Amino acid sequence: MIVLFAVGGGGDPERHRPLLDHLAARGHQVIAPSFPRLHPQQATWEDYLARPLGLVEALRDVDPDAEVAVVGHSIGAWAGLCLAGATPWSRDRAPLEVPRDSRVRRLVLYTPPAGWFAAPGALDAVTTPMLVYVGELDTFVPASEVELLRAAPAEVDLRVVPKAGHFGFVHVPPPGVEDDPAFDRNGFLARMVDETSAFVSSR
Repeated sequence: MIVLFAVGGGGDPERHRPLLDHLAARGHQVIAPSFPRLHPQQATWEDYLARPLGLVEALRDVDPDAEVAVVGHSIGAWAGLCLAGATPWSRDRAPLEVPRDSRVRRLVLYTPPAGWFAAPGALDAVTTPMLVYVGELDTFVPASEVELLRAAPAEVDLRVVPKAGHFGFVHVPPPGVEDDPAFDRNGFLARMVDETSAFVSSR
């Protein structure tokens, strides 16, 4: 299985190195492109579109018959959904054109901003099985927003992680991020890595 890792807004997949190494050690070919940092307050549609376009570019030399699992955090998870057939909508209530890739066979999504896909029918083309995580205390992407993904005609295993925030899924969180005292980051990340690997390897 090809594992395409789609990093979040920070753009640096090295913050997820233990996860990437774990997947590679289990025989998966891991592709993890880096991106410029994305600042939501200043980002244009072209900045967002660069993410799914960059993922497609990263797969350019991959066999057209290969099976791909996209594993993504935050805006990377959003980009993975686009590749799998989801249609984001603009604030002006218009569908947006995004690239697709028919090789996507699995999605593992950490705190995906699903509000882009709230319009009727936006998820109708997504048939790829999904393992989805969101933090109970995520203030960027509330768990109620991620529930929208259940509208897709796909198997959706959605897990709300107690006491986790938006960066509870990152091995090296941004400076200044503090976990809730009740959140066992190391214990959770160990389980998350194992669960991600098992899901990616399933048929």
